[in-house]
This record gives sequence, C-alpha cells and structure tokens, in this order.
Amino acid sequence: MKMTLNDLEKALEAILLEHDDGTDGSHDIHHARRVLLNSKEIAKRESRTADQRHLTAAAYLHDLVNVSKGSAQRSQASRLSAEAAGPILEQLEFNSDEIAAIQHSITAHSFSANIPPETLEAKILQDADRMESVGALGIARTFYTAGKLSSLLFDGDDPFAEGRDLDDKRFAVDHFKAKLLGLSATMQTAAGKVMTQERSEFMHRYLEQLAHEIGSDHRD
Repeated sequence: MKMTLNDLEKALEAILLEHDDGTDGSHDIHHARRVLLNSKEIAKRESRTADQRHLTAAAYLHDLVNVSKGSAQRSQASRLSAEAAGPILEQLEFNSDEIAAIQHSITAHSFSANIPPETLEAKILQDADRMESVGALGIARTFYTAGKLSSLLFDGDDPFAEGRDLDDKRFAVDHFKAKLLGLSATMQTAAGKVMTQERSEFMHRYLEQLAHEIGSDHRD
C-alpha cells in the first residue's frame, strides 16, 4: 500500500534536509516548500486534475543537485537532479512509470535547460518554480543572488538601462527587465500566468518607488 500524502511529505522533508548544506538561501528546504505551496495553488485553480504525489515529490526533489548560478554546468542541474531523484523515488515505492514522469517534471522545470514540459504536472512545477522569481520573493532573490555574484545594485548613471545595453551580470536591477518581468509570458498554465502577472505588478511598483528614491524620472 502506498504511503499517505502526509507521510510522503515527511519522508521527503527528511531526505531533502540531509542534502541541504545551508549555503544557498534561494534553493534550500524553504524554497522547496514554497514551490510545493505554489504547485498546490496552481493545481487547485486549474480545472484539470493533477497527481498530488507526483507534484509533492517533484517539488521537494527538483533542486536536489544544486549547481551555482555562475557555473558552466548550470544548464545541467535539472538533469542531474532528476537522475539523483531516481533511487530516492524507488525507495519511496514509486513505480517505474511514476519515476519517469517525475524525472521529466524535474528535468523540464529549469529555465536554462530549455526543455518543454509535456505533462500537466511538469507544467505546474515549471510555473511554480518560476513564480519564485517574481513578486516580493523575486526582488529578495535577485539581490541575494547579486550579492553572491558580487554584482552592483544598479548603474548609478543609467539605472534603468535607457541609454545602454542591459547587463544583468553586472547590475542587479537590469535583471528585472532582462528576464523577470517577461516571465508571465512563459507560464504553462492559465492559473500560473494570472498569479505571475499579479506578482509582476508588485515588481513594477517597486521599480517606480526605486526611481523616486534615487531621483530618476523613469516610469517602468
């Protein structure tokens, strides 16, 4: 008999905590919990029925192998995580078909992997993970990552790249226009799109406030 969803969550929590070395605040156990929360909310709003065991396992294991953002191996992180998840899913008594489906969701969730999600669960996981990059959390993660990469906050002479090319490796604020504010167009589900647009509106308001505080006449 398969374990209950509650027992599955507890088992996955314990497993992920063993793998989390506490060095990356944007891909830790709390990130996994939020992705699961997002997944549940998207699934609830969608008219189609998603497999909750699949979503739970995929949410907890999607960043099992964490490759740093500046690494040349970054695009392989989701594939490596999917491979590492295989034995864990077997141990948790998922069958071979379930394991293959969950591994696809994990592999396809990554922006850098550029793999189209083929199932409802894979689409939900991709949306749920990308939602972490917008809204208040998206702002926090942007500046957290910029600090780790020793990037500057913004270009003091042209903070919103109105007269220069965007360079989000050098300036954190450039990342909003270079990637984050366009994420709603990449959402795979109707619910994910609506939720991402709502969070993106908050980011627009943040940029307007930033412009005000630094004396810029920019209006995003």
